[in-house]
Amino acid sequence: MGAAEKDAGCVEVVYALPGLQRIVRVPLAEPGLTAGEAVERSGLLREFPEIDRNALALGIYGTVCEPTRLLRDGDRVEIYRPLRHDPRASRRERAAQTRRQGGRSRPR
Repeated sequence: MGAAEKDAGCVEVVYALPGLQRIVRVPLAEPGLTAGEAVERSGLLREFPEIDRNALALGIYGTVCEPTRLLRDGDRVEIYRPLRHDPRASRRERAAQTRRQGGRSRPR
């Protein structure tokens, strides 16, 4: 990394799978870098072709953001994977299973 890139700062782009987490540092070489551009520059879309670049779900430190969000030095762009199961539907199914087995579900 050159001196100009060090002075400009950088962001991290993160993608995680079960048992694997990749973190790539991307320099903020010019003002106006967006979350989507940082993902493109990170190389993670090439490394993980299963990431759908047309339906990117991104966040900054756990807060969902649009790919057009402007980044600041030190931001951590997270690439989210699609949910395999709707958590609300899973919770309802577990409660129904408990009732079928004669158990009690937790009171509301």
